[in-house]
Amino acid sequence: MLRPHLLLTILVFALLGLYIAFFVAGHNSALPPDSLPSGTGAGSGSSGSDERADNYDYDSGSQSNRGGHDSDVPGRFDYYSLVLSWSPSYCADRGRDDGTQCNRRDGRRYSFVLHGLWPQYENGYPSDCRLPRRPFVPDPVINSMLDIMPSRGLVIHEYRKHGTCSGLDPAQYFATSRRLFESITIPERFRNPMEAQTVPAADVEREFLRANPQFGPGMIAVVCGGSGGSLREVRFCLSRDGKPRDCGRNETKRKLCRANQVFIPPARSTKDDRWGSERAGPPNGNAGSTVGSSPLPGPRMDYDYGRVAQ
Repeated sequence: MLRPHLLLTILVFALLGLYIAFFVAGHNSALPPDSLPSGTGAGSGSSGSDERADNYDYDSGSQSNRGGHDSDVPGRFDYYSLVLSWSPSYCADRGRDDGTQCNRRDGRRYSFVLHGLWPQYENGYPSDCRLPRRPFVPDPVINSMLDIMPSRGLVIHEYRKHGTCSGLDPAQYFATSRRLFESITIPERFRNPMEAQTVPAADVEREFLRANPQFGPGMIAVVCGGSGGSLREVRFCLSRDGKPRDCGRNETKRKLCRANQVFIPPARSTKDDRWGSERAGPPNGNAGSTVGSSPLPGPRMDYDYGRVAQ
């Protein structure tokens, strides 16, 4: 028969072991998805990560993306957000070394490009949904999107993060993205502006509503930010079958653009010495004012925005 003090010692060590096991199990279950070992997440159509795609991604509200949902399941979402990015803002702030989009040798300049098509919940959004197979984006699909998404890394990134949650394979997802992008008419003011502008944020929305009367005021959101409150994106909310609909809480306007005025860099040039990379906005700061045009040659715009809608 064990002595009382020996029995007490064994009991103390047993309780200590149970406590340690409970603590370790709780810690492992709390690890965020991004901390999983490499190789357990989604794959892509190219090797390695693409830093430019991550820099390009201005996703909002990622701190609580599930919005009450227990898990992210492919095809289970409430609506789409079609996201158009203002390319000159990206090039001015983050893309100066990007020869594919911002410093092309053929002289091409982009205005609005397709950032992505994002499945959304009414509050929050799914991302990086698990698929039964590796979400590989074939090269022909990537190449077919480069005229409106001028980055291989961006195309791969968007399918991995958002397309996997659409319930569509890569070819279907990007065909749907292109169809919806081409259904939007870009107002003339934003097709190929030669000069920098500062305008009220509400004016940007009004011009898109005027050019796209199928959308109502609660169906479009303007995103601004960065140096000088630059125009970043315009988002369009669409039902699962591609019809305009009211946005959810993800596109709450006061969260996406708090500035009264937005700065719009010109499509003609991504740099002008009179406002430069360290600017806080246009020199005179007056609404509706413009800065002189760049000495660079005029852009060659190969894409006719809104051609299908018209």
